[in-house]
Amino acid sequence: MWMALAMFCGSVAAAGAAAAESVDLASGDLAPHGVEVSQTRFSGSPALRLRHESGAGIALLTGSDFADGVIEVEVAGTVDPEASLLTRFFARGFVGLAFRVEPDLSAYERIYLRPTNARSDDQLRRNHSTQYDSPPDHPWSRLRDESPGKYESYVDLEPGVWTRMRIVVSGETAELHIGDAEQPALVIGDLRRGKAAGKIGLWVGPGTVGYFRNLRVQNGGPVAGSERP
Repeated sequence: MWMALAMFCGSVAAAGAAAAESVDLASGDLAPHGVEVSQTRFSGSPALRLRHESGAGIALLTGSDFADGVIEVEVAGTVDPEASLLTRFFARGFVGLAFRVEPDLSAYERIYLRPTNARSDDQLRRNHSTQYDSPPDHPWSRLRDESPGKYESYVDLEPGVWTRMRIVVSGETAELHIGDAEQPALVIGDLRRGKAAGKIGLWVGPGTVGYFRNLRVQNGGPVAGSERP
């Protein structure tokens, strides 16, 4: 019975899903906010380079319109060697994605990685390798204070190494998958913007140079959690 139910859920999700579309990151269809954007090569591959300058640290995909669906991208985050000593001390190679972004950046959802945390000798720091938050009202610091451990998790990462992120969004739920893992590294059941829609953005945090390639967007499904009855 469980197998039949799983197949049914999967077929329903697939029926409502649009095909994933590749996004050309070299097209220039980006609006930078607090980041320096350039085309480069990184680790043997063409890539979009984002260097955090100030504020939001987002390059918005101006033509995007996203509510539910799947966003896939490969990222690599490194600590910026040109940042101040104090900034580098607190930097973690922050790199990830913003989604359901208001065009004026007044509100959005965000899921990102802290690559330098993953292999720390401090287990608590390891547990902060992934992060969900929703600026401006629900930054990571508030979520950590109010619900320790709920909106972040451990996953194995390396700074400056290409890492595939797959974010599956449905209604008020989002899942983060790393690499080819079927099981999510992070599950969010109460997205703070509710059932909103908006732009997609590439994001880097303070003291970070981030690289992005192979961005693909699928609007409309599959539903988060549909693989697991």
